[in-house]
Amino acid sequence: MSNFIKLKDVCIKITDGAHYSPIGVDEGFPMYSVKDMNHNGFDSTSCKYISENDYNDLVKADCKPLVNDVLIAKDGSYLKHVFVIREEKEEVILSSIGILRPDIERINPHYLKYYLHTKSVKDTVAKKYVSGSALPRIILKNFGEIEIINKPINEQQKIAVVLSALDDKIEVNNKINAELEAMAKTLYDYWFVQFEFPITNESHPELVSGSHPVGYKSSGGKMVYNPTLKREIPEGWEVKELNEIANITMGQSPSGESYNSDAQGIIFFQGSTDFGWRYPENRMYTSQPTRFAKEDDILLSVRAPVGTMNIAMYDCCIGRGLASINSKEGFNSYIIYLMNEFKKRFDFLNGVGTTFGSLTKDDLFTLKLAYPNKDILAKFNDMVSIYDAKIKINTKQNQELAQLRDWLLPMLMNGQVTVE
Repeated sequence: MSNFIKLKDVCIKITDGAHYSPIGVDEGFPMYSVKDMNHNGFDSTSCKYISENDYNDLVKADCKPLVNDVLIAKDGSYLKHVFVIREEKEEVILSSIGILRPDIERINPHYLKYYLHTKSVKDTVAKKYVSGSALPRIILKNFGEIEIINKPINEQQKIAVVLSALDDKIEVNNKINAELEAMAKTLYDYWFVQFEFPITNESHPELVSGSHPVGYKSSGGKMVYNPTLKREIPEGWEVKELNEIANITMGQSPSGESYNSDAQGIIFFQGSTDFGWRYPENRMYTSQPTRFAKEDDILLSVRAPVGTMNIAMYDCCIGRGLASINSKEGFNSYIIYLMNEFKKRFDFLNGVGTTFGSLTKDDLFTLKLAYPNKDILAKFNDMVSIYDAKIKINTKQNQELAQLRDWLLPMLMNGQVTVE
């Protein structure tokens, strides 16, 4: 029967990141906090960057993670993310992240990571070691008191290999999804922002002499100044409001008494709290739904952070923090990347001090855009919808892999399942 050992007895060091935050710079070395963590590493999308001098000072203070260090969220979303550093990089962390430096002769770093993900550990930590209500956190010294099942190192390694294989496949799918989305965004920008949508000799014989398609604007396509948009757009394009091309439903929150986490009723999203990279996490349900979004609808946050969006994986109910959007003409992929473009505008206005606390129905319905002809839309949508469909397939597979991993995790740890 497995016995237990305290974390402090199998770690060379238990520490955390910097307890002060240097002044940020535009280009420099990344400095991560708990908000930049995800399941397998850091997301640098919105992290802070610091100067070389500040970076070197923090390296000397041991705020730089090393290979095999186990990083753990200790403030706010404590224990939500735990991952192992697999590659040493020029990066430092803030004190909201704990560093567990394992003695690898006694404990496998990946085994430790998965053990800390088990529900029993999270429940024990929440009861015994979490302090604070506004910002729950784990005091650093208490990490050392967490008890670990002390399996032989070869058993730890076998368990880590099985669970890591599932996470590795999830990570591969995530990378594929990111590349597919980047391709779609680039195509949208090229066609509908730079106006370099492809034209042929058949459609524009006056501009195209060869048999290969060329970009409209760079080939001399006529541009016309539009006083509404205050910029030039291709000749023949119309100015439309969002409500003319899209079905828009503003959310309405059901009775709070109907909320549950037992899958009673229909999936419910109040706002962007459960948003993921593209698809939200199904956490809350309601037995008294009010306003609905259909599968594949865009879910748009209309309250801070305004413009954040996900896609509905399933039919669901939406609360007052969201709106659902889909194309009236079947060009849903086009609408997805159009709303991404609108998000850039909201972010820019927020950046210059014009903060949106919320996006009203009138604000959303009257968003104006340059709208091309259906032939261009159909060609774009046919291409990009293939990317979007693959992203959805990969995401569903990831959900299944994560469920398998989470089902296996406790049984591998307590010995109900063994690895030959």
